[in-house]
Amino acid sequence: MSPRIAGMNSPDRVVLGISGGVDSAVAAALLKEAGLDVHALFMRNWEEDDDAYCTAAADLQDARRTCDELGIPLHTVSFAEEYRERVFRHFLDELAAGRTPNPDVACNREIKFGVCFEHAERLGARWFATGHYARTATQDGRASLLRAADAAKDQTYFLHTVPGPLLSRTLFPIGGLAKSEVRRIARERALPVHDKRDSTGICFVGERPFAEFLANYLPARPGDIETPEGRRLGRHRGLMYYTLGQRQGIEIGGVRGAAEAPWYVAAKDLERNLLVVVQDHDHPLLVSLEFDTGPAHWIAGSPPSRRFTCTVKTRYRQADQDCIVEIADDGACLVTTRQPQRAVTPGQSAVFYQGEQCLGGAVIARTRYNSAAKSGPFVSPEVA
Repeated sequence: MSPRIAGMNSPDRVVLGISGGVDSAVAAALLKEAGLDVHALFMRNWEEDDDAYCTAAADLQDARRTCDELGIPLHTVSFAEEYRERVFRHFLDELAAGRTPNPDVACNREIKFGVCFEHAERLGARWFATGHYARTATQDGRASLLRAADAAKDQTYFLHTVPGPLLSRTLFPIGGLAKSEVRRIARERALPVHDKRDSTGICFVGERPFAEFLANYLPARPGDIETPEGRRLGRHRGLMYYTLGQRQGIEIGGVRGAAEAPWYVAAKDLERNLLVVVQDHDHPLLVSLEFDTGPAHWIAGSPPSRRFTCTVKTRYRQADQDCIVEIADDGACLVTTRQPQRAVTPGQSAVFYQGEQCLGGAVIARTRYNSAAKSGPFVSPEVA
């Protein structure tokens, strides 16, 4: 159990964001066993009549069964309006602008650690808790965000925009556990969701085909698919359906005179509604050593310095990459990586780490160099 939880006083009220899954169920069980005043809060973030794909009703029923088993109160609230305005609208705007957004990052910032946290306070919470795989610590009087003990399940990438003051009042009861241990605890406690499979994909899309869902909100704009040299290869369904580095779903058949090799999305020309594809997995148009971001969010409130070394992830499952970060006057970052990076994608998040600590992150704006030949020496700021 987390040392922070073990040292808490029993009168402390904890409001736990419960999803109906096994992770938040085990988090609830651990908080209850610590003798705390635990209340569960189930959020409905998407109002959808399509019962074939929307799982909210079933998830609420699972959350209710878990709370009944543990003997803790369950509150339900709808944040659907806030979600549409703060998360979903931004998601559509980014897609329409040719970028690839990450709605999970926005949801944590705006909903779970935004309006949900505020609602938990109205319920009398001194502490807020979730079933995320992450940990917190206090360093120099400030809360810091640390990677989960289970590296394969770590979710700090999605939590990097949560303000430090909120993290100081947040508990992650399962952050020190492996997923297998979470399942074991759920079975031993006979929690009703012990064998429920984990949810995947974008929450509001569910299991339905992405293109089918998106067609309800953004008009399709088919256009040409071309090589960088301008050779027309076919037609795309709409730039919003593609992301850099994508291989599947381009639907290019055999091309006369071209090698029998896969095609990859290398660029999206929004002005001409053009999809550019290449056959080389590591084509120069897909490889970069530098990229720019928008203004960064730092969990500590400020970056370590104006120029520093750390590691970065430009997508969730990526291994840490050594880099130099340089901060501009407006808070934007220039990131230089030690090794060439493939398919650094505007709209996704670049998240920075120093060892186990997540420093914060920013939205990728553009790649600066699109050629691995543009490498040059990687020099640490300390010796530059």
